[in-house]
Amino acid sequence: MSYKQRIIRTLRCQNKNVIGMLAKVTSTISALGGDIGDIKTISLGTFHNIRDFTVGCRDMDHLEQLVTALNAIPEVTILAQIDEVMNLHRGGKLLVQARYPIHSIHDLQKVYTPGVAAVSRHIQDHPEDGYEYTTIGKTVGLITNGSRVLGLGNIGPVASMPVMEGKAALFSQFSGLAMIPVLCDTLDPDKFVETVMTIAPTFAAIQLEDIRVPDCFEIEQKLIDRLNIPVMHDDQHGTAVVSLAATINACRTAGLDLKKAVVGQIGLGAAGSSIAQLIMSYTGNPVLGFDPQPALAKRFADLGGTLAASQDEVMKKADVVIATTGKADIIQPASVRKGQIILALSNPYPEISIVEAINAGAAFASDGSHVNNLLGFPGIFKGAVAARATRITQEMYLAAALSIVDQTPDHELIPDPLNPELHNRVAQAVAAAYRAP
Repeated sequence: MSYKQRIIRTLRCQNKNVIGMLAKVTSTISALGGDIGDIKTISLGTFHNIRDFTVGCRDMDHLEQLVTALNAIPEVTILAQIDEVMNLHRGGKLLVQARYPIHSIHDLQKVYTPGVAAVSRHIQDHPEDGYEYTTIGKTVGLITNGSRVLGLGNIGPVASMPVMEGKAALFSQFSGLAMIPVLCDTLDPDKFVETVMTIAPTFAAIQLEDIRVPDCFEIEQKLIDRLNIPVMHDDQHGTAVVSLAATINACRTAGLDLKKAVVGQIGLGAAGSSIAQLIMSYTGNPVLGFDPQPALAKRFADLGGTLAASQDEVMKKADVVIATTGKADIIQPASVRKGQIILALSNPYPEISIVEAINAGAAFASDGSHVNNLLGFPGIFKGAVAARATRITQEMYLAAALSIVDQTPDHELIPDPLNPELHNRVAQAVAAAYRAP
């Protein structure tokens, strides 16, 4: 089965310099379902104008439809299709640089030998000072085996590296810490754990990423038990933090008290089970959950959730429905109850579209494109590292989620994830919530 991946292309369009051509191009793209991003004017001439239109498409077939339709306009010619995403990734997205330039023998003697020996001896006698006198206290390891990457599945560690680099770049920008991607070439959970244990002294914390179910549960728990630094699987807990914040905000917008509502969770994998668990911690009430995989259903019940016999039961009983199945269009509009809140969070294609859910009577609906983990993981780790936490607790996750809620403008689902102050305040809340064992 082929995987149809959402793509982004920049179409360089030349059109006759007559009034209305820009509107004709944009309306043609929109009519065919293209998602227009940036529009950049390259040149304005006496007879022709050239502009770049950045367009999101469902797949290559959809892109071809757009190009054909634009070329069919007599006054328009497509000069080029520019793959800016591939161009940006050439050479990778990360750069490791020294903090101090070395211009002289004196610099060399301080940065390396003989001066560095005194620092190493000091750390040997006082290991806790490794945080202060090395990069360890400012560095988080991002570790994956590429066994479940976005919507791509098990693509392997090397193919996952562009995703890891992107995550690390975002983390560094919004936390002020460094994140180093590490690729672990094994599908054996025990080998994965032993590998991380071996390299863990390099880092102040460990973020696990894109690891398949159920391996991710075992790997995370074993590392939490064995390491004395924070460990978090972002696909579980980062998603849960942001989803709880979004759910609280959705309920406020719809005039519903989440602590008195029946919450249903469809899909009990890494994201779904963690979302349900954090919601249960927040509300003190069980979540009604369904997953067709018996092992995932049993694990959810062991966490304190209430199992539903079917997806239909969740849809009938829940006031708030959260779906993380990874399957498009499995929630039929006819099953939506009037006044329900629907968060269909699978990417790139949700379980039900926002428009379909609202038209079916939902009081509020959103999808995974509006619920971004970037809101959570930089501040969570920055706060945990600042507090010198040995682990990240449910109280710290709740503090992160409530900080996101506090920073959300009225009638919005989430705040702006590109606001640096948001991440600082999340970090402060997480650090304040830590209680040393």
